[in-house]
Amino acid sequence: MSSNPSPDPSSVRYDGPWTHKDVHANGIRFHITEGAGPGGEGGRPLVLLLHGFGDFWWSWRHQLTGLAALGFRAVAVDLRGYGDSDKPPRGYDGWTLAGDVAGLIRALGHAEATLVGHAEGGLVCWATAVLHPRLVRSIAVISSPHPVTLKRAVLRDRRQRRQFLPNFLRYQPPRYGERLLTEHDGFEIERLLRQRAGTTWATSTEADDTARRMRAAIRIPGTAHCALEYQRWAFRSQWRPDGRRFMSTMREPIRIPVLSLRGESDDYILASTVRRGHDLAPDRRLVMIPAAGHFAHQENPQAVTAELAKLLG
Repeated sequence: MSSNPSPDPSSVRYDGPWTHKDVHANGIRFHITEGAGPGGEGGRPLVLLLHGFGDFWWSWRHQLTGLAALGFRAVAVDLRGYGDSDKPPRGYDGWTLAGDVAGLIRALGHAEATLVGHAEGGLVCWATAVLHPRLVRSIAVISSPHPVTLKRAVLRDRRQRRQFLPNFLRYQPPRYGERLLTEHDGFEIERLLRQRAGTTWATSTEADDTARRMRAAIRIPGTAHCALEYQRWAFRSQWRPDGRRFMSTMREPIRIPVLSLRGESDDYILASTVRRGHDLAPDRRLVMIPAAGHFAHQENPQAVTAELAKLLG
């Protein structure tokens, strides 16, 4: 059990060279964090940064400042159910999540954006690119294979299945997963962070600080349940018409530029998995990030930001 009171959602609004805002899109309120940069909001190309499982906008602190300094409008989002964004009881399916991002692009006053996502945030990038192609200029995904490719790898590749399935299935039972993520002041989130990161970064003071913030964020009331609903929909929908329809739709090839990044020492998403799927994204460039595991954007932020700058041109 947690020995500390549940944090207030606003506790994730950390001070820094950025501003915090509320934006309404797709029927709910999102908390966003925007990097400070030169020029007006509308005059800079929009880059939306989407975090992964159990995380929140803080994951993108390095890219917020780095991309803003390069002249881009960098905006990190607390996804539906996370951080200081609303936590509705429904809407954690691929269709709605893509609609969230499409709504955010419009609400921020832009006609298109480049999407950057880590892990589950990357899956939202893939879905938005397919379902709302006119709004997406390009995407960059970090340790996030195309959903069709990931499903194939889990079914056919014993090594990828061994890495991916245990925790995925462990979190499916109701209430058990929520308790697991929040007990002992959110220790499970720290365990996943250190297990999946590269050894050097996992034992660093920055990892200590990141783990502390993630443990607090996952204990915000409702967050653990919402985080798990992403994975539960992905699992349950495999046997339902909406899931089969979603995966069928996702087989439509993406014609926009795609940058696929993976930390060289990522043992969670294997290199063989991210190398597959060229037929689904013909204009894709794959880059392995040195000195990084599953959280390449935090472990080697300079290398990741440099690759994003190439994509953004």
